[in-house]
Amino acid sequence: MIEILNTHDECYMKDKCAKYTKCPMVLVQDIISGKWKILILWYLSYSTLRFSDLQKKLPTVSQKVLSRQLKSMEEDNIINRKVYPVVPPKVEYSLTDTGRKLIPLLEMMHKFGAEYLEESFEA
Repeated sequence: MIEILNTHDECYMKDKCAKYTKCPMVLVQDIISGKWKILILWYLSYSTLRFSDLQKKLPTVSQKVLSRQLKSMEEDNIINRKVYPVVPPKVEYSLTDTGRKLIPLLEMMHKFGAEYLEESFEA
């Protein structure tokens, strides 16, 4: 299915995105997919955090998985990783300019979630 979307044959926006080598929706899915990425982005959207701060906010994620997700987002230029030359090591994570462009999307997702919950309570 990804190959089909990469060639734009099944995309209803194919006329607008056929100039790209990869479907923009597939690209966005690749960037933000992962069990913890959206929450990591959400927490980083309002402050720079250390690794330990992220672990506290996501207590059920393993250190290995959190590290992997952060590394992936760093490779995608969504987050910055700043290492301070101190002992013990201090590492801070923040959004890049590209990552900050995701904030409106995250806010819309939050709004959808809140509205969904309100509608669920009414039903």
